[in-house]
Amino acid sequence: MHKIGIDLGGTKLEGILLDEKLQVIERIRIPTDKESGYQAILGNMLSLINDLRKKAQDECIVGVCIPGTISPYTGKVRNSNTTCLIGKPLKDDLESMLHQTISMDNDANCFVMAEATIGAAKDFDTVFGVIMGTGVGGGIVINGSLHRGRTLIAGEWGHHTLHTGGNPCYCGHKGCVETYISGPALENRWTELTGRNEPLSIIVQKSSSDEANKWKNEFLENFGRALANVIDILDPDAIVLGGGVSNVSFLYDEGKNAVYRNVFTDTIETPILKNQLGDSAGVFGAALLNANP
Repeated sequence: MHKIGIDLGGTKLEGILLDEKLQVIERIRIPTDKESGYQAILGNMLSLINDLRKKAQDECIVGVCIPGTISPYTGKVRNSNTTCLIGKPLKDDLESMLHQTISMDNDANCFVMAEATIGAAKDFDTVFGVIMGTGVGGGIVINGSLHRGRTLIAGEWGHHTLHTGGNPCYCGHKGCVETYISGPALENRWTELTGRNEPLSIIVQKSSSDEANKWKNEFLENFGRALANVIDILDPDAIVLGGGVSNVSFLYDEGKNAVYRNVFTDTIETPILKNQLGDSAGVFGAALLNANP
């Protein structure tokens, strides 16, 4: 049976059609058009899925990756940075329009599902997938299946407390990991130290000044402690990094060493891997959700 994956991003909707061997038959990208609101997004998703169905010429199963989560209590979208989705029964509405059951999950779970199945961590049993971008999130795959947890928050390491009473977070707490090692948090810290507003890609190239050294050392220490906490609890076979911050090259040597220094063991060899699928992980992961409805 063919698989359709849909990745609902902030600016683009991407759809993919895979055959039984997970080979790509068709791939389409269109604008999300979130400025036009929820109904417009729903209509664009329906149109994209129907176009892919026509290419398959037979029955398809459908998975959708969204920026947010579905509440297990209300069935509605929560915690989405595409705010027009919040409080909407997206899964129910799409199923009614398609006349079939679909799978739907957040971008971190779709990322780790893809990387653990066909990407950088495909040879490992227990995989922790990290998203470090605008926010910080994560997901867990164990023996090929997503581990979501009782309340569907497994892997949300971005909201464990790194520094008690620390930086305020949109979630209402203080000191969350996300407020220290997300892309915006790292850029904000650089502005605090230097008075300059510069993108992360420029900041990481600076290495000679006292401010640059302080910024980097703080980043490494926060990254090391935060990920070491995950290893102490989960002890995964591999960790794979995704999101824009995963492009920082020193995370795979100096960053790995910072993690290892903080883990509760005298022997540590957990691989910390760069993703292989880039921004395609979401759409592949969505298609692969059908094994984990």
